[in-house]
Amino acid sequence: MNYSKKYPLLKSISDLKEILWINPNYQPYDEANKRIELTYFDVLDAESRLNRFSSYIMSVYPETKNNNGLIESEIKTIPNMKNTLKDNYHQEIQGSLFLKCDHNLPISGSIKARGGIYEVLKHAEQLAIDNNLLTIHDDYSIMNSSKFKSFFSQYSIAVGSTGNLGLSIGIIGSQLGFKVIVHMSKDAKEWKKELLRNLGVKVIEYEADYSEAVKAGRKLSENNPYMHFIDDENSKDLFLGYSVAALRLKKQLDKSNIKVDKDHPLFVYLPCGVGGGPGGVTFGLKLIFKDNVHCFFAEPTHSPCMLLGLMTGMHDLISVGDFGIDNKTDADGLAVGKPSGFVGKTLENLISGVYTVSDESLYHLLKLMVDLEDIKLEPSALAGIPLIFNTEEYKNYLMKNDLKDKMKQSTHLSWATGGSMVPESVMKDYYNK
Repeated sequence: MNYSKKYPLLKSISDLKEILWINPNYQPYDEANKRIELTYFDVLDAESRLNRFSSYIMSVYPETKNNNGLIESEIKTIPNMKNTLKDNYHQEIQGSLFLKCDHNLPISGSIKARGGIYEVLKHAEQLAIDNNLLTIHDDYSIMNSSKFKSFFSQYSIAVGSTGNLGLSIGIIGSQLGFKVIVHMSKDAKEWKKELLRNLGVKVIEYEADYSEAVKAGRKLSENNPYMHFIDDENSKDLFLGYSVAALRLKKQLDKSNIKVDKDHPLFVYLPCGVGGGPGGVTFGLKLIFKDNVHCFFAEPTHSPCMLLGLMTGMHDLISVGDFGIDNKTDADGLAVGKPSGFVGKTLENLISGVYTVSDESLYHLLKLMVDLEDIKLEPSALAGIPLIFNTEEYKNYLMKNDLKDKMKQSTHLSWATGGSMVPESVMKDYYNK
């Protein structure tokens, strides 16, 4: 198929230019939601499970006690960043600009602490219940014991990762007592591999990219009843773990007296790799705020896999390599060549658009975030600071959706996906670069 003829934007994407693509298949929530099999009750079920584990989480991670064992992050305004975007980048944001501080999530310091930790906890709960060691009415802090660690040590958990998902699963999996194997692509940072090995996690390295690491991990886990493979490309449990963030964000916005309704739209900007994290968050936000929230995914110019999958409708049947794009970026968590078909097909009518950002822009924004707000993020997290407000595409989206006159009352939320676990020396290198 001659994609370039059908999709004129492909030339700019293949030339690695920063672009904004507005989703032509975007639909009103009530229409789009008819074809999605997951429901609000699935998200509530995930939230209930995390609540059951709160006593266990507090017992092994005391830093979560001030939040009653919830793995959650704050939202905060970044006024200096907002002013600089206007003065230096000519990006005027008419409403408020907030940062969702998932770089500070307890336990593993990234958005992956939501989905990754949730799926491990769900698997542990199921094993314990099936073996008559636990009921859902128990105090789950009993799992912090040699009895449970000995039981879980019979089982293995495996995952393919560029870094942060592997970290979250390695940290919680080894804490529970599981044997953990992380299949890591060449993009993964050395410090992340080292941290995992220090926890006793087996790290298997691949010269190939993320998709190959996932494929190898999946294959090695097949036909082993004692090994659970966490499939970042297809897992509904990961997806639902991320989606719980929306329920908690609603409470945070209410507490801060931030309205989200027809006259007070919410815009959310989410860094995207394979799609599970931003996809789950978007799904949750759409369930709650419906047409009053507008979610944009952000990808590196060198790894725009979700953009290409959505644009062509081919989802996981194509990769960035099919378009001559090399998938080489310092945004390691976003260095993915092929998107999740599950996420793309589930949300193809709910995602407002996708924009791309160069590594150069990520480093500029990283330095600004440190200098102006004293916030240290890893490069991939800076993709959530959008530089799209001046584009004709963004302005047309506002016009088409009757948003232009409401922007002064709008709220903009950049999702900071990782950073607090980065060693000081590595962060210094990022800053200097």
